[in-house]
Amino acid sequence: MVNSGAEEFPAAENRRGSLFGKYEVGKLVGCGAFAKVYHGRDTRTNQSVAIKVVSKQRLHKSGLDDNIKREIAIMHRLRHPFIVRLIEVLATKSKIFFVMEFAKGGELFAKVSKGRFCEDLSRRYFQQLISAVGYCHSRGVFHRDLKPENLLLDEKLDLKISDFGLSALTDQIRPDGLLHTLCGTPAYVAPEVLAKKGYDGAKIDVWSCGIILFVLNAGYLPFNDHNLMVMYRKIYKGEFRIPKWTSPELRQLLTRLLDTNPQSRITIEEIIHDPWFRQGYDDKMSKFHLEDSDMKLPANEIDGEMGARRMNAFDIISGSPGFNLSGLFGDARKYDRVERFVSAWTAERVVEKLEEIVAAENLTVAKKEEWGMKIEGQKGNFAMVVEINQLTDELVVIEVRKRQRAGASGRDIWLHTVRPFLMEIVDKPEETVAGLLTDQNQEEGASSLRDVNTTS
Repeated sequence: MVNSGAEEFPAAENRRGSLFGKYEVGKLVGCGAFAKVYHGRDTRTNQSVAIKVVSKQRLHKSGLDDNIKREIAIMHRLRHPFIVRLIEVLATKSKIFFVMEFAKGGELFAKVSKGRFCEDLSRRYFQQLISAVGYCHSRGVFHRDLKPENLLLDEKLDLKISDFGLSALTDQIRPDGLLHTLCGTPAYVAPEVLAKKGYDGAKIDVWSCGIILFVLNAGYLPFNDHNLMVMYRKIYKGEFRIPKWTSPELRQLLTRLLDTNPQSRITIEEIIHDPWFRQGYDDKMSKFHLEDSDMKLPANEIDGEMGARRMNAFDIISGSPGFNLSGLFGDARKYDRVERFVSAWTAERVVEKLEEIVAAENLTVAKKEEWGMKIEGQKGNFAMVVEINQLTDELVVIEVRKRQRAGASGRDIWLHTVRPFLMEIVDKPEETVAGLLTDQNQEEGASSLRDVNTTS
């Protein structure tokens, strides 16, 4: 793999010419105002990845530091088959690297620009889109920039939503119950955003989904004009014509999706029960629960003797606060939390103790492996994934990912029971990790640890 973006990676390359010894960097596949995206290859698994490179200096000058933290927080929490998966986030003094799932099929925009889709194909992609958007909303995430250019396709030509740079979280909602930041792409923006009086994040995403469905079926935009203000007036008034080849059922759905009144506009739940939408639809796609994919692990990463995953020096660095930026949650912590603990306990012993806690707190073990477990409770509102990695022959790293939806009731099990237990078995994590970093002579990593401002 030829590295065509060497100028972006000099501080992060090791002697083998790869990003932190983990990823070979290939050709440039995309470019934006603040980031470039390269094709890459995981040197451990030989799997293709996308590497998004962001300049920290440009972000800081534009006052977008909080935006990048929010994007990382959002992508870290989303695990859905129709959303591009964030693998990890790395950093140097000057760059931030998003390592993501690679969508081999390219942009959906490139496909539809060659000609409109038939209704069956339009329905297939719209079903996948609604499944993913409904999932995002159930996690308190509003995309706010849905358009064909941000919808990618994998090798099976299934949909993958990307680019959460303009997304919002529920904690950004003002006391009036609305969001107020003006954002989005002109042709896809909802009329209430143009009114500048506040908007519901879920409802503007539904509007954008309606525009996308119209484009898939028609091959052109419902609202379009060379004069931007003229186009905005058309959007605000809801002036559009549905093509004559559109079936009555799809025509009715498009009318409800592109309703200029957000109060009467169709909701995700109503879309799922629409007759046109339901044709060939699998109801499993609309179960926006916490996925077992949160605990997937390649079998070849398991250490057979210890029962836990074996970590190398690069894993240690990327897992250190301030270097792996996946921990930069900021205010989003009330929705997601990731914490790591280093202990001399064995993986088996940790799992046994957690099973005792599960029984005492009336929780359920949804999935169990030698290296960890997934715990659920409080009527589906609480979930916790525990992964145990072998750090040395004597030490393990326990990583805990917790999610608690709004509306969960009862004791804070994490705060009052689980975390105190993990704190009791901690074995000098800072000194241990710092010592291993020194032993591995990771000077670039150490400087990055000092350089990155983190709230984790």
